[in-house]
Amino acid sequence: MTARQSALTLSAARALLGVAADADERELRKAYREAAKRAHPDRPTGDAALFRDVLAAYRLLQDTPVVRHHFPPAVTPPPIADRVFLEIDIATALSGGAEELVIDGRRLRLKLPAGLREGDKVRVEGVCFEVRLRAQDGAMVRGDDLWLTGKVDPRVLAEGGRVDADTPLGPRPAWISTKAAARGLVRLPGQGLPARANHKPGDLFLRLEASEGRGESPARSLLKRFAAAWAA
Repeated sequence: MTARQSALTLSAARALLGVAADADERELRKAYREAAKRAHPDRPTGDAALFRDVLAAYRLLQDTPVVRHHFPPAVTPPPIADRVFLEIDIATALSGGAEELVIDGRRLRLKLPAGLREGDKVRVEGVCFEVRLRAQDGAMVRGDDLWLTGKVDPRVLAEGGRVDADTPLGPRPAWISTKAAARGLVRLPGQGLPARANHKPGDLFLRLEASEGRGESPARSLLKRFAAAWAA
């Protein structure tokens, strides 16, 4: 073996022939023939020194055992199961509650915390549920905030005051200013969905509508009759 050959490293020899570290004898021989043909001195573009290096690289790689890398078979991840949706009403999202479901023949009882939002995850016995909020007339959730339509005495809409608004989720006490009464909307900070996990507490927006079939108070009716009689 010449001094030039001994100075040739394995990586340089592979680069010279253009083969990988795990190339077999057939691949090695094919690469050598193509490289030797290009570098042969008899060719116009040939080079004697390069030809000798190609031969040295081929002999070096012939004498070097091929190391095969055996990689463990790729583990195919289990298929992702279809998402299981859990539809709850807005009252349950607000205050929590219990739900009973049958999944794959199993009866699951879910104890739901207060403050669940659309898209939240609930895991029970290896089943992951994604929360969906059921639409409800007069009630709506926007992010952390709760929007309710409340029926109030027409007199309160005209004058303002304290009221127990009749909403789809039950009575909601509120103090309504004359400005809020004129606007038909009152905001109650912190009375929306409660704080949970990364969610902050929301606000309650109460849309005001005049209730039907509720007349004015007896005292006001008496006052009007008295004023009418006095004017006569």
